[in-house]
Amino acid sequence: MVTTLDIISLVLIVVVVLVVIGIAAAVIGIYNRFVSLKNSAEATVGQVKVAMKKRLDMIEQLLGAVKSYATFEKETLTGVTEMRARIGSAGPGDLNELERESRSVLGRLIAVAENYPDLKTSQTVKDLMGAVKGVEDEIARHRYTYNNIAQQYNTMTDTIPSNLIAGVMGFNKLEYLEFGEEIERVPTIAF
Repeated sequence: MVTTLDIISLVLIVVVVLVVIGIAAAVIGIYNRFVSLKNSAEATVGQVKVAMKKRLDMIEQLLGAVKSYATFEKETLTGVTEMRARIGSAGPGDLNELERESRSVLGRLIAVAENYPDLKTSQTVKDLMGAVKGVEDEIARHRYTYNNIAQQYNTMTDTIPSNLIAGVMGFNKLEYLEFGEEIERVPTIAF
């Protein structure tokens, strides 16, 4: 015969099992969200790297076009090649430095182009400058996307209960892509 005590014990066991299953499901959900955000951040950093490589390729093409009009420092071309090689292994902090360097090269290149009227009217240079503007916009979009993902991820590492799981699983905050204020402005390309 089933007693009231047996029924209460059975109900308690079912409740405890359901609570444990609910907690496990919540932990798994939070863990999966961390992994999803981390993977999205890594993919977006990859897109930033690709766009920065495109920018450096265009700078190299511009150097070729400018070279016929002016003597341009050989180290500029070497610097562009070195930057392109560093992008592959760069993390968010390294990308910030590479961004500053490539913007500096682009600024010097634009200054050279502006000093030569014939160069300004060259269709090749015009096309390349337009393409550079497109890549600048692409980099800005990817940087914005990455920083939004990093913000969501970092918020999870700071808020309860996901911060408990972050601590146990070793999820550390993501570094933001913080290109300086003077760098965020797209260079003026006017001929």
